Amino acid sequence: MNRALMCLLFVCLFAASALAQDAIKPIPRRLPAKSDYTLPEPTKKNLEARIAEVEKFSREVKDNPLFADVDVYRKAVEFAIKHGEFYNEGDLKKAQACLTMARNRAESLAKKDAPWTEQKGLVVRGYTSSIDGSSQPYGLVIPEGLDLSKPQPLYVWLHGRGDKATDLHFIHERSTKTGQISPEDAIVLHPFGRQCIGFKSAGEADVLDAIAAVKQQYNIDDDRIVLMGFSMGGAGCWHIGAHYAENFVAMSPGAGFAETARYQNLKKEDYPPQYEQTLWQVYDVPSYTTNLFNLPVVAYSGENDKQIQAARVMEEAFEKEGQTLTHLIGPKMGHKYAPETLEQILAMIKAARDEGQAEYPSNVTIQTPTLRYGKMHWVELLELTRHWEDSRVGALWKSDDELFVVTRNVAKMKIDLDKAKKFNLEIDGQKLVVNDGQEPAESIMLVKTSDGWQVTDQANSADKLHKIAGLQGPIDDAVMTPFLVVLPSGKAANAKVQRWIDFEAKHLADRWQALFRGTLRMKLDKDVTDADIKNYNLICWGTPETNSVLKKTIDQLPLSWDEKEISLGMHKVDASHHVPLMIYPNPLNKQKYLVINSGPTFREDHDRTNSLQNPKLPDWAFIDINEAPNGSSPGKVVAADFFDEAWQP
Repeated sequence: MNRALMCLLFVCLFAASALAQDAIKPIPRRLPAKSDYTLPEPTKKNLEARIAEVEKFSREVKDNPLFADVDVYRKAVEFAIKHGEFYNEGDLKKAQACLTMARNRAESLAKKDAPWTEQKGLVVRGYTSSIDGSSQPYGLVIPEGLDLSKPQPLYVWLHGRGDKATDLHFIHERSTKTGQISPEDAIVLHPFGRQCIGFKSAGEADVLDAIAAVKQQYNIDDDRIVLMGFSMGGAGCWHIGAHYAENFVAMSPGAGFAETARYQNLKKEDYPPQYEQTLWQVYDVPSYTTNLFNLPVVAYSGENDKQIQAARVMEEAFEKEGQTLTHLIGPKMGHKYAPETLEQILAMIKAARDEGQAEYPSNVTIQTPTLRYGKMHWVELLELTRHWEDSRVGALWKSDDELFVVTRNVAKMKIDLDKAKKFNLEIDGQKLVVNDGQEPAESIMLVKTSDGWQVTDQANSADKLHKIAGLQGPIDDAVMTPFLVVLPSGKAANAKVQRWIDFEAKHLADRWQALFRGTLRMKLDKDVTDADIKNYNLICWGTPETNSVLKKTIDQLPLSWDEKEISLGMHKVDASHHVPLMIYPNPLNKQKYLVINSGPTFREDHDRTNSLQNPKLPDWAFIDINEAPNGSSPGKVVAADFFDEAWQP
């Protein structure tokens, strides 16, 4: 849906609630930072006219695979105007430069020419996000002497926190500054990470998507991709490296944070509800410690930097597993690199990079509390005994035909082989002969039963539903993959419920644009197609009374909801002033999610520090809307929990 139609849709649907005497008060925005500078009206009109001009020139190239290389410049200025991201008069030059570049690139594409694709030095490019269809920028540093006809190493550098560093300012910096690192024999990628969400949620997906975009456009050596970052970028390096260690040849986090409670100096009596503590594990790196044994890790801290705490936490985590973290400390340094120490780090990283990744490592370790991050090289976890408990596999080829495996909390797993072959497997002390038939397979699946481990050919659980990778919750997981927001075409008879739905749906749209730096795909329920159901997670707002998608699916959910009562399992609430929030496999397409009345669950109050931008609600929650939404919560949470492995309460 285009921007004009989306705005019209919101105006039509939500105008009545906005004019009501008891309208819910807007929630003050923390990010991006508010500006004290007022854009002069003539200047604003000039920029808007230039945006319209760029859009006109862009229409004929909208289907070009390189369109995002044009659109990131237009979007940067449009968002800056809409959200007040001009912080001084000098920023006007940045906007004018962006619109000039957008028009020039659009005109070039129309002529089937794209000279920036062969440019070296500082290059700004873009890709179209599969998550929401938005154009997202990234920066590149390509050495002039680099031979792009040959596979080249890639360094991924994650930037620090910048409350004002929105698209406009990110693009300007990536067009004018080389950055902290600039090896002469590799390309450096600077992902945007959706600006300032700690490289979490859609920001984490942005890093992976930017890498994929660079690999598509340039000759990148897959076995020599390095991950680095500092401050917020150091925190991002810690958790992205832990989640996706198999993707990188080496990593070096600088400063940042590695978990939530200790970084926040929380006392036990100040801890949030247990389900939120459980959800800390999504980004708390100690929950994935053994993943980091799959690659060289070189941590950095300034001796006098408070954020040395992150590496200290990870030193303890390594020690608990019998390993030692390589941790280099800049003497007498605060929150920055000591030049000589950075030089040492880069030398160590280069040595690991030059060695490259093994095509098929003989030893793999994986640790995770969730199937969202359940793959490491040739080991993939397919089902857990119980989510949010410490789940592990250690796998070692002792010889070409002898595999030794130990597991914890794993119910089903897959092992990819370097070649189809017969071999002896010892798993948790049990001995099996595998691939003993006439046609040995190139991968095997193992399932744990009451009789022990068995080889199986059943990819799916015998249960009707089961938590699997990409369909394991919590609510926030729905925005990690392509999604569509489905608005109700009807109005609830209960004015209080309707007011809440109107407010929260618009709050998501506004927040997604301002904070997540994108524009929602959005449709009315009556306009949802079979293709939408096939391709997207559906985030549905409303009630079964007002949203036809919810009406079609409610009887196939573990949720009951009528005008009097809402119930789930043993929990029942009065429907007159409660609403349910939930994530569940979509009954219309069980390969995708259905979400009810929620987007990402961290809110404005949590934006004060990236360490708090974590999921706040589990798989479902009941909200008392007598308490108005605020910067911490969509209302009063009266009940919330996770579904079990069979998606039951």
